[in-house]
Amino acid sequence: MLTGVYIITDGNRAGQLLKRCEAALQGGATVLQYREKTLSTEEKLSELAQLKPLCQRYSIPLIVNDSAELALASDADGVHLGQKDGSVSRARALLGPDKIIGVSTRTIAQARQAEADGADYIGLGAMYTTASKFDAERVGVERLREVRAAVKLPIVAIGGIDRDNAAPLIDAGADAVAVISAVMTAPEPVWAARELALLFNRRLDFPRGRVLTIAGSDSGGGAGVQADLKTTTLLGSYGMSVITALTAQNTCGVLAVHAPPPEFVTAQIDAVLNDIGCDTVKTGMLFSSELLRRAAKAIRERQLVAIIDPVMIAKGGAALLQEEALRALREDLIPLAYLLTPNLPEAEALTGQQIRNVEEMEQAAHALQALGARNVLVKGGHLKEGEAIDLLLDGNTLHRFSAPRINTGNTHGTGCTYASAVATYLAQGEPLPNAVHQAKIFLSHAIATTRPLGKGHGPVNHWQGAKKITQSA
Repeated sequence: MLTGVYIITDGNRAGQLLKRCEAALQGGATVLQYREKTLSTEEKLSELAQLKPLCQRYSIPLIVNDSAELALASDADGVHLGQKDGSVSRARALLGPDKIIGVSTRTIAQARQAEADGADYIGLGAMYTTASKFDAERVGVERLREVRAAVKLPIVAIGGIDRDNAAPLIDAGADAVAVISAVMTAPEPVWAARELALLFNRRLDFPRGRVLTIAGSDSGGGAGVQADLKTTTLLGSYGMSVITALTAQNTCGVLAVHAPPPEFVTAQIDAVLNDIGCDTVKTGMLFSSELLRRAAKAIRERQLVAIIDPVMIAKGGAALLQEEALRALREDLIPLAYLLTPNLPEAEALTGQQIRNVEEMEQAAHALQALGARNVLVKGGHLKEGEAIDLLLDGNTLHRFSAPRINTGNTHGTGCTYASAVATYLAQGEPLPNAVHQAKIFLSHAIATTRPLGKGHGPVNHWQGAKKITQSA
C-alpha cells in the first residue's frame, strides 16, 4: 500500500537530481516518481539507472511517469498514467501482475473506473493551485472525502501541497501526498521531507508520537524532565527521558546539582533510540559542555527533529549551564536545532543584544537563526508591559502569537513546558506554526490556573492546561 510522502522529480536541476532525491528519501519519503518531459529516452534511462539502486537501498518503489514502455525498459517498480496515457489493462499486460499501476483522476467516476480497471492506486488532484500545472482544475478537500468514501484504493493527493496545507488532506483520507517543489526545490530537501513525513503521525492512535526529553531532573516536579513528561503524557504522546543532571530543587530554588558520568548519558540515549526511537527530541538542562556535545552527537548522527530549549538559569537564579558550555551551545547544538526556544534573557545571552520590545525580539530571532537554527521561537514573557507575545521565525516567515499577560509568580517550568508541548504537537503530526499555536494555548491556561505550592515560584498547572486543549479540540 502506498502511504506517506510521494516525491515527484522536477528534472535534473544543475546535475543535482540524484543528490536531492537521496536527501528526500533520508527525510522519510516513501515513494519516488520519475517525471521528466524534455530528455531523450536514452537520457531518461540513464537517470533511472541511477535512481533504481537508490530506491532499492531505501526499500521504496520507483514509479515512472506516463510511460509503461519506459517503466519496462528501466525495470522500475511501476508506472503512473494520466487520463490520456493509455489503459490500465495495456500497462498490466506489458509490465506484468507484480508491478504498481497508478492513474490520475479528478472525479468520483474516474476514480471508480480506475478501481474497476485494476489500478493499484489513484492520484487525485489538483488539490490546490500549483506552479507546475497552473491551469489545472482544483479538486479540493471535499471531493477528496467523497472519493475516499467511493473507492478502496489508496489515494495519493497531488497539486500545490506543502507542509502547511497537507494536514487537511490526510485528515480527509489521503493515504499519501505527492509533492514536487515543496521538497525538490527546498533549500534542504531532507528537512522538507521530514516535516511532511511527521504529519502522517496524525493518523495514529493515542498515545500519538514518541517524544524524548534530554534534560535535568527537578525533584520539586515543576520543571525539567518531570514537567516534560507531564506535558507529553497529558497532551497524548509517549514520553521518554534521558537525565543529564539531578537537582535538589523546590519552588525556592536549586540547592544542589549532581551530574552523572557522560558515558551514562550516552548509554541512556542509545538505550532509548536503538529500541523505541523518537519522532521529536526536546533538550533542556545539559549542564556541561561534555554532556551537551554528547546530546548534539546523537541529534546530528540520527538527524533528529530537535527542539532546543537553551536552559541557562533557574527561576531562583541558579546557573544550570556551566560557563564553558555556552560556547558549545552556540557552536555544536544550536546549528542542529529544528526549533530554538529561548526566553528573553537566554536570547540576550546568546546574541549579546538587549531586548526591550517586540522589534528587538524580531532582530534577535534573525540573529539566532544566523547561528544555524532552522526556526526560532523567541518568548516574550519577560517583557514588562502589554500582552505576552512570542515570535516564531519559521524559515523566512514571521508568526506572532499573543495571549493576555497573567500577573502571577507561579511560572516555574514554563520554558520546559512550552518547548515540550511544541515537541509533542510536532510528534502528533501538527505543522510547526500550529504546534506553537496549540502549545501557547496550553501554556497560557496552565499559567492562568496555577495553585499555590511551596514558598517560592510555584509550578504551572499542566493538568488544567491539557484539559483546556482537550475540551476545545
